[in-house]
Amino acid sequence: MNKLTVCVLFGGVSPEHEVSLRSAETVLHHLDPERYHILPVGITRDGHWMLYGSNDYSALPSGRWEQCPDNRPAILSPARGQGLLVETDDSWYSEDVGCVFPVLHGANGEDGAMQGLMQLANIPCVGSGVAASAAAMDKTMTKLVADKIGVRQAAWQLVTAAQLQHNPDAVLDRLEQEPYPRFVKPAGTGSSVGVSKVHSRAELLAALNLATEYDEKVLVEEAIVGQEVEVAVLGNARPAASICGEIDAGAEFYDYDAKYVTDTAQCIIPARIPENAAELIRDIAVRIYTALGCRGLARVDFFVTPEGEPVFNEINTLPGFTSISMYPKLFEASGISIDQLLTKLIDYAIEAGK
Repeated sequence: MNKLTVCVLFGGVSPEHEVSLRSAETVLHHLDPERYHILPVGITRDGHWMLYGSNDYSALPSGRWEQCPDNRPAILSPARGQGLLVETDDSWYSEDVGCVFPVLHGANGEDGAMQGLMQLANIPCVGSGVAASAAAMDKTMTKLVADKIGVRQAAWQLVTAAQLQHNPDAVLDRLEQEPYPRFVKPAGTGSSVGVSKVHSRAELLAALNLATEYDEKVLVEEAIVGQEVEVAVLGNARPAASICGEIDAGAEFYDYDAKYVTDTAQCIIPARIPENAAELIRDIAVRIYTALGCRGLARVDFFVTPEGEPVFNEINTLPGFTSISMYPKLFEASGISIDQLLTKLIDYAIEAGK
């Protein structure tokens, strides 16, 4: 059997660089070497691309992979047919690439930028295309789409960095017309980077200043009381949703530390919600996925109120594949192993690229 060459991208110039390294370790360990010729390409925090010269993928999360003596500078060319260009001691050579698997989270990987490069190069790419990736990454754009299709979500307001800098008191006065507590989020980050829960004017100002370190646009949301429930979606034209899972944060909310630093958070599969609520969540998740034009994969997050009503939170078009990530866990609980899941994702990318 001829092997398909799959270029796995990891790292990246993003606040979610470390999460990407953890996800890539899992993906690289589970891709079938009998089926695929694997090219692991890491992107450092300052934007240097390197073909990783080892199969010791345990070196990724710590960043030790960057010191591998067999690393070679490499770049995916936007010119069609050139594939991956790799530098040797005295020249460059090219590797044909049949598919790119961008195990990248956040800016410059999940927001349409990398997807645009693959579109120019005409290389099939796992996950959504440029428009869907960009719209899903920008939470304000996602919310406009969800509003249009009649999906309930938390009440929200938009603040820009320019508004905050020009007249912070006016911004705070406007926001305080709604009651505390509120959530403050950069519009374009994932993994809860830069997210705060606030209870006072002083906390609100500090949270807005923190969020604008990550994005020019900031979302200020109503705090919904309820269970945090997530569902995974897989497919192109006929997407299907997994069973639902629940997050018990073990903290005031499911922030970056609860996800990746402490061990307080727990994943509960299936979610402790009525079956009619679970069915409705799966239906809404597929509707949002379809309305945004997503393909391949996404994780869709909700709150479920004490009355059992789902409230849409956000969608993630390149969800984590770390050892604690819900996306692969949800499909494993639905009967699809991570090895099978990765193969399906590559197959969907090839299908979409035809």
